[in-house]
Amino acid sequence: MISRVFDFMKQSKTIQLNNKLFLDLLSSSSSTKPKALHDVFINHRGSDTKRNIATLLYDNLKARKIRPFLDSKNMKPGDKLFDHINRAILTSKVAVTVFSPNYCDSYFCLHELALIMESKKRVIPIFCDIKPSQLDVMIERVTCSDDEIQRFRWALQEAKDIVGLTFDSYNGNLSEVVTIASDVIVERLVELEAEDGNV
Repeated sequence: MISRVFDFMKQSKTIQLNNKLFLDLLSSSSSTKPKALHDVFINHRGSDTKRNIATLLYDNLKARKIRPFLDSKNMKPGDKLFDHINRAILTSKVAVTVFSPNYCDSYFCLHELALIMESKKRVIPIFCDIKPSQLDVMIERVTCSDDEIQRFRWALQEAKDIVGLTFDSYNGNLSEVVTIASDVIVERLVELEAEDGNV
């Protein structure tokens, strides 16, 4: 039942219109940025990374008094999925994208990534058990329109061009990559604060 609801949501024109409305709102009020509800949005594929890197990163950031957004931690029953996530992306200062082997076959991950890139967030990619060159849209054309697939490919290409962190779950130290990622996030937030102070 839930998968049928998600299939309907993915094909709905309303979602595409909502994204456009969000972006129009963001660009039309360039002088008045939306109030940041979260410092960091964590974009990830739940089945690959929710029980390890994504949750550990969320906990590490919370311990540093930073306001991260992770769907499983911040959303409650009754929240409208796309509205809540879109708002969290657009009102976050920084985005972390955790790329993993099954990331590119998720409509939700690619939708979030595209919105992150379109809203010109500061992005910190973490390539977890995958190389940037391996990223490509893996969604069937039946599920998405050609325009959406083009949008997702553009967002992936943009992400590939950003220097990121890499993690190999067979040889890497998870604690170390979470600490390094948290340090980088703090640096980016300080930079953004300084930029805002100079405006």
